[in-house]
Amino acid sequence: MYSRAYKSLVSLPPLLWVGIFLLLPYALMFVHSFWMVRDGFIVHHWNLDNYAALFTKPVYLQVLLRTMRIAASVTLCSLLLGYPLAYYLSFHAGTRKELLYQLVIVPLWVSYLVRGYAWKTILGSTGVLNGFLQYAHITHAPVGFLLYSPFAVVLMLTHIYTPFVFLPIYAALETIPRPLLEASQDLGATPGKTFRRIILPLSMPGLLAGATFAFVLSLGDFLAPLLVGGASGTMIANVVQSLFGAAYDWPLGAAVSVCILMLTLALLFFTETFEKRWSFK
Repeated sequence: MYSRAYKSLVSLPPLLWVGIFLLLPYALMFVHSFWMVRDGFIVHHWNLDNYAALFTKPVYLQVLLRTMRIAASVTLCSLLLGYPLAYYLSFHAGTRKELLYQLVIVPLWVSYLVRGYAWKTILGSTGVLNGFLQYAHITHAPVGFLLYSPFAVVLMLTHIYTPFVFLPIYAALETIPRPLLEASQDLGATPGKTFRRIILPLSMPGLLAGATFAFVLSLGDFLAPLLVGGASGTMIANVVQSLFGAAYDWPLGAAVSVCILMLTLALLFFTETFEKRWSFK
């Protein structure tokens, strides 16, 4: 079973699957980005006009910068929520650890659309939040910026992707040897110093993995802006959807997709480099 023929036979199906359903679509998308649309038809005329349009038309750069700003905000909010929660479960939850862990991952069992429409109901002008604010006499009219704004997109994506940030951080915290913490206390270190010198550096791979999950998933999300974003919350994935759909400009949509893919790969390479640097050996 360790022969070369056996290894080749076992590895062939997954390699074919990855090649046909992952690498081939990427290659077709890359080729499409060099073509053009003329009179409603895709013409196989090789050019760089689609990539030039991305940098000459301000609308694409504005949407891309807005997308990165929203993704960065979601990443920061998810880390601020996920890290303290993972820290509490790992070090202070005690016998309630399993129950609290299940409660954190329960939202993953609920459909994305259900959670999206729930936030739309909460943030609407006649929704739960506006109703409470008016009932408590905090506001006298519905607050308009709660829905169909970048704020609503950040809020919804933070709720959706916080569990994806929590899980790798919790896994990293669980692998920290507890004798290191006891040794730190025995040597007279304060809890804050123990956290800065031991816990935070050793949990950095999980923190980087969680931040990468939140940023990359938010970068490519198009349902949240569609449900609660409105015109001011449009993200780059919505532009790609429009170019491949109503606009029927597949080459330009492919060029935008290639740029997003390159940005994602660069981010993954950057975080992998830092994760190897901070990994515990």
